[in-house]
Amino acid sequence: FEGGYWLLLIDALYAIGVSALLLWSRFSAGIRNWAQARTRSRFLQAAIYVAIYFVVITVLTFPLSVYEAFFREHAYGLSNQNFGEWFGDFAKAQLIGLIAFTIILSIIYAVIRATPRYWWAWGTLVLVLFMVVGATIYPVFIAPVFNKYTPLADGPLKAKILSIARSEGIPADNVYEFDASRQSKRISANVSGFLGTTRISLNDNLLKRSKNQREIIAVLGHEMGHYVLDHTVRLLLMEGLVFFVGFAFVAWGYGGLTGIFGGNWDVRTIEDPAGLPVLMALMTFFFLVATPVENTISRTTEAQADIFGVNAVREPDAFAEATLQLSEYRKLDPSPLEEVIFYDHPSGRSRIHMMMQWKAEHLNDWDIRNGPKSPQ
Repeated sequence: FEGGYWLLLIDALYAIGVSALLLWSRFSAGIRNWAQARTRSRFLQAAIYVAIYFVVITVLTFPLSVYEAFFREHAYGLSNQNFGEWFGDFAKAQLIGLIAFTIILSIIYAVIRATPRYWWAWGTLVLVLFMVVGATIYPVFIAPVFNKYTPLADGPLKAKILSIARSEGIPADNVYEFDASRQSKRISANVSGFLGTTRISLNDNLLKRSKNQREIIAVLGHEMGHYVLDHTVRLLLMEGLVFFVGFAFVAWGYGGLTGIFGGNWDVRTIEDPAGLPVLMALMTFFFLVATPVENTISRTTEAQADIFGVNAVREPDAFAEATLQLSEYRKLDPSPLEEVIFYDHPSGRSRIHMMMQWKAEHLNDWDIRNGPKSPQ
C-alpha cells in the first residue's frame, strides 16, 4: 500500500525530468521548428507540436507505465491480463488521449494567442467545457472501447436496482453489466453520464465476488448517490477551480523560468508551443502539492455518497462487507495523516464505522431490527 504513496512523488519527478530533457536538449524547440516548416497556420503548428509531444512523452514514460499498470498489478494479484492484452488496452487509451490532448491543447494555445494576459482564466473555461463533453460521451462512446456492455439479465436484482433508481429520480430504464474481469479482479459499479446518456453499470467482478445480492445493491446505492447529489457537476466545478489556480500558477512561473533559461532552451513567450514542457512541469509540481486538496474534495463526495447509499437501500452490513473486499488493494486502517494526504476515498475503517454508527441509530426501525427485505 505505502509503495503507492511513493509513486506519486516518483511520477512527478519523472515527468519533470522528461520535461527538462526535452527542453535542455532543445528537442522541444526542434519539434516546433519542424511544425513551423510544414504550415503557416499557427493553429496547425500548435496541433502538430502537441501531437508529436504526446507521442514522445508516451514513449519516454512507457517503462514507468508498464511497471505501475502491469507488473505492479500482477505483483498484487489484481491483473487478469497478459502483456499483449494489457498493451492492447494501453494503445487504445493512448490513441484516445492523443486525439483529446491535441484538440484541447491546440484550442488552449489559440486562447493564449488571443488573450496572452488572461489566458489562464479563459483556458480554465475551455478545459471545463471539454470535461463536460467527456463526462457526457464517456459511458456511451468511450467505455465500450475497453469493455463489452450487455443488459443485466432480468430478475429480482435488476428489478430492485431499477426500482431504487426510479424512486431516486434517476432516468435509466436498464442496467448494464461489463466484463471488467477481462482486465482485473477489482469490483466496481457506476451511474455515469448526463444530458441523455445516463447509464447504470456494474462490473462482472461485483456480480461474481459478492456474497449476496444485498452487497451489490449496497454498492449501487453509493453510486446512485453520486448521481442524485450532482457530484459530477460539483466535481467539474471544483476541478475547474483547481485548474484556475493551477493555470494562474503556470502563468506566474512560466515567465520567470523562461526569462532565466529561455535562451538555453530556445523557448520564447508562452504562445510558443516549444514551451509546453515548461507548462507541463509547472502543472505537475502544482498538482503534486495540491494532492491533499484534490483528495479531500474527492473523499468528501465519497463520504456523502456513502450516507446517501445507506439511507436509500438501508443495507449497512452489506456495505461494510463490500468495503472489506476493497481492502485487497486499499489499506483498511491508515493513520489520519495518511488518509488526509493520500486517500481519495474514506478509509475502510472510516466507512465501516460510519455504517455501524448508522445501524446503531436505526435499530428501532423495523427493517433493521428484523432484517432486510432486499434480495438475498
